[in-house]
Amino acid sequence: MHGRYRGGSGNQRLELRVDVDGARPLGKVSGDFFGTSGATTSYAGSFVVHDPVVSRSPSEVVIEGRGTFTAPAAFPVVRVTVPRVPSDRPPAAAEVRFSGAAGQAGAAFTCAFESPFFRTVEWEQDSVAGKAPFVSYDTGSLPRPAGSPPRVLTVPGAYAEAGVELLVSGGANVIADSPDGWTDRELHAAMQSQFSRWRNAPQWKVWLLVAGSYAEMAGVRGIMFDARDAFQRQGCAVFHDQIQGADAASRRAQLRTYVHELGHSFNLLHSWQKNLARPPAPLGPNSGLGDLSWMNYPQNYDPGSGGPSGTAAYWAAFPFRFTPDEILHLRHGFYRNVAMGASPFRTGSADAELFAPPLADGSGLRLTLRARSAFAYGEPVVVELALATTDPRGRSTHAFLHPDDDMTDVLIRQPSGRTVLHRPLLRRCVDERRTVRLDADRPSVHTSAYIGYGQDGHHFAQPGTYLLRARYVASDGSRVVSPALRIVVRHPLSEADEHVAELMTGEEQGALLALRGSDAPSLRAGNDAFDEVVERYPRHRLAVHARLVKGLNAESEFKSIAPGGAGLTVRPADAGEGVRQLSSVAEDSLRGRGVDDITLDLVMRRLARAHARLGDLDRAGAVLDRAVRHFSATAYRPHVVDAVHGRLEATRAELTAEFGT
Repeated sequence: MHGRYRGGSGNQRLELRVDVDGARPLGKVSGDFFGTSGATTSYAGSFVVHDPVVSRSPSEVVIEGRGTFTAPAAFPVVRVTVPRVPSDRPPAAAEVRFSGAAGQAGAAFTCAFESPFFRTVEWEQDSVAGKAPFVSYDTGSLPRPAGSPPRVLTVPGAYAEAGVELLVSGGANVIADSPDGWTDRELHAAMQSQFSRWRNAPQWKVWLLVAGSYAEMAGVRGIMFDARDAFQRQGCAVFHDQIQGADAASRRAQLRTYVHELGHSFNLLHSWQKNLARPPAPLGPNSGLGDLSWMNYPQNYDPGSGGPSGTAAYWAAFPFRFTPDEILHLRHGFYRNVAMGASPFRTGSADAELFAPPLADGSGLRLTLRARSAFAYGEPVVVELALATTDPRGRSTHAFLHPDDDMTDVLIRQPSGRTVLHRPLLRRCVDERRTVRLDADRPSVHTSAYIGYGQDGHHFAQPGTYLLRARYVASDGSRVVSPALRIVVRHPLSEADEHVAELMTGEEQGALLALRGSDAPSLRAGNDAFDEVVERYPRHRLAVHARLVKGLNAESEFKSIAPGGAGLTVRPADAGEGVRQLSSVAEDSLRGRGVDDITLDLVMRRLARAHARLGDLDRAGAVLDRAVRHFSATAYRPHVVDAVHGRLEATRAELTAEFGT
């Protein structure tokens, strides 16, 4: 007894999943309820029976147990009866009856057999010109663990082994590529224009783009980028240039990357993050880093206890399948927790105990959160994260400190007492080992992150006191927790302050701040609001943040895909507008009334590039020289100065090579 059944009773519909036989049976029964009214259908709830009693007779199979429901249930006992039929006949319908603990009769359904798969998803895949999508990999091509049979695996095949059907849908559009790579803001706009089945609603449909390269950061193999509004997890991308190749190892990496990114669309978290889900899932070996799963990073694999670790050890032991807990989620997770466009990636609420400092800490690392002590109402909240060593001998770890890279999380306790987890709009999957050595010569690494807006909207939407804490997962699995940081969001002091705050805190504005600008039509209202801030309140201290978004977006090109893949339109960089906006940001920031220093470093380099685009390399050089003077050893620690100066001089060399005569 294995598969999906569907039936109805009155205006109720039930999708039933029976999982007591077949491939890798979990011994579960689950279902989703839907209500119909006229020509409309709405989701009503879900249940799962985790430990049913299965009784088999020559004529039927009876499965019975107490269910766990999405809401309190008056009739929590579930009884499923399936008649046995000869193997050459279609499976019989299942009778489902709900009853109370004392035997009171509840609803009853007759559900016809629909599919041997527990769930079916329509998968639309487009690609850019010259980047051939992955087709298949023979798992017998390279060494594999004993007990893992050799087979030819496709992406749908990998999900079929978990009991999920991926149906290839729609015409596979081939669109023009760009040598400059794809940005976060372009990817989200592309999905809205390109995904023929995209809509703001829960649905079993997902889009994957095979792009060339990622413009925001080196080493990124894939990204789940559809995470801005209430209907998330409908789109992801893989970056062909990072995983290209026809050899067996490259095809193996391609298969893992495609399955991994689509896994995020099913609301599967990285292996080391499963305890942050709602409901939380248990972490695997060594706090999840020892999971042999599609959702782990090969380079991060570490089963602990001194066993072999790293990429080679992962592939030597990986059986090319999801873990039992992941299969449970895919097959029997409540509808809204799995269906694309339903519940967000992870959840908004969080348990503060997950971020409690460890009882013993031998990591040799210290994580610190820094920010101004007070922010104006509506001001974007940016924090600095610093990772340092406490071991005089030094420590090695990875350098993925930004929350977008999924190795660091930030917890926020709001004035109401509610604790929320900052969930960035976009999740980068960086499948490379980027090790940094922290010692006397380089005691710390730093990054800054805008945490004011995420998948759950604005986190700092009311005046009051907030407590922040961050947690970093080190290369060895250590969970390094920062001390709590207290910040205050002040009340507006005037009508102008209140109006500017309203203009800065819309949903579209939050997305634009997180993306650092976009031409997407869906964000037009946010761009209009920023225009009003700059034009109507040019001297207001929050105008610098509107100018930052406008300047960074103008200074770079923006790629748009015509619906149906008709062509690629590139809006060229507007260097003049970039200079106008970023010059003002730089001046305000150099006077201490603008952006943080890490963002200022970026602004100065982008401003120099805008001058170079206009043919003025001398002015570009002057901007970089001014930045060098600002980031001097008298005000900053030597290793920080060296890092900033290195980036500035690298930019100078790039501009000379690109725009010099």
